[in-house]
Amino acid sequence: MAGPTEDALRHFKDSRSGGWRDLAFFRDGSAEAVAAKVDGRIAAGANVLPPPPDIFNALLLTPLDTVKAVILGQDPYPTPGDAHGLAFSYRGGRRLPASLRTILAEMAAETGAPMPKTGDLTPWARQGVLLLNTALTVEAGAAGAHLKFGWSALVDQAVQAVSDRRPAVAFLLWGAPARKRAALIDAAKHLVLESGHPSPLNRLNDFRGTRPFTRANAWLDEKGIEPVDWRLG
Repeated sequence: MAGPTEDALRHFKDSRSGGWRDLAFFRDGSAEAVAAKVDGRIAAGANVLPPPPDIFNALLLTPLDTVKAVILGQDPYPTPGDAHGLAFSYRGGRRLPASLRTILAEMAAETGAPMPKTGDLTPWARQGVLLLNTALTVEAGAAGAHLKFGWSALVDQAVQAVSDRRPAVAFLLWGAPARKRAALIDAAKHLVLESGHPSPLNRLNDFRGTRPFTRANAWLDEKGIEPVDWRLG
């Protein structure tokens, strides 16, 4: 009997899945192997986040042929109710997570928009911003618990596919893990904006003032691509 993560994977594969299911990760058994590890943890009593129907939201909401920007995160928020399958995006009822506050404060400063009251980044995803975490699952109260489960192969292949198949994409790489993926990107045809992580634990504080949102939009506009409306309600 299939577990909940395997069911979510099957649903993802049965959907049109916007070109992503052609990745080797979904064809060579890697996805099933990762799903089995996640379901093993669920069977052992772990509270795995986000809920299985949300695990592949980043790929479902942003088909490959719509990608115009990429933002990579690490793993989902480890508090139930917060994560819903998009990097940095937050649906919890408390104060916005610190890194997300920094991101949205930078966006507001750049665009002149008010600081958003919401942390739900779904509007970005629907405009072609791929919000992909290095690991698509985590366990409640245990950040990083699934970073070595094999999800990273999916991230590498997704970044490579965007680089190979899309004509012009702005990659916003924040922090060391994301910046390592720069080697997978053809910088001759894509924009690669690297900076420090927006986390307040980043002692270099080298994210604020880097203006990634307006720089990405200016470049997309030069390429004849509709810029992203980064403002949120």
